[in-house]
Order: sequence, then C-alpha cells, then structure tokens
Amino acid sequence: MTSASAIAMSGMQAASMALGASAHNIANASTDGFRRQSVAYNQMPGGGVTAQVDRAAVPGAALERDVVGQLSAKNAFLANLAVFRTASAMQGTLIDARA
Repeated sequence: MTSASAIAMSGMQAASMALGASAHNIANASTDGFRRQSVAYNQMPGGGVTAQVDRAAVPGAALERDVVGQLSAKNAFLANLAVFRTASAMQGTLIDARA
C-alpha cells in the first residue's frame, strides 16, 4: 500500500507537468507548424498517478483549452499539496501519541 504522502506527491508532479505543457502551448501558439502538447495520466496500482507528455498529430493552437488546463493543473496541484500537508501533520501526531 502506498502512503498518502507518496500518492499526493505523484499528483503534484503530474499537475506540474500539465502546467508546464499548457504554458508551453500558450508560449508557442503563434509558431508556424507548432503541435500542442498534452499530458496523459495513468493510474498506478496501489495509488498515485504517472503522467506522460504527448504531442498532437496535427499543428494548431487551442488557447481556450490551454488556459482551462492551466487552471485545472493549478487546482490539482493545490489539492494534492493539501493532502500532502495533512498526511504529514497526521504522521507527526501519530508519532507523538506513541511516546
């Protein structure tokens, strides 16, 4: 079984990757022949997530999708950070209770 901290950390890493991909897409939207990046997520057995950056098959921008993607990635990162902090605080409480 994977710890809550490790699961939250994998979520933060995936969200960070998604934020980077959407920022890359926005920065290069006006580049000729630019192909967007997207992030594919895969669930890990026992908890957590892995992420992989893929490139679109055809050139073209989708700024509205990228802006929404940035907001979604930011919120996912913050949610996973809250879980990470809570798991860390709970672990400290459990250790103190044993003493």
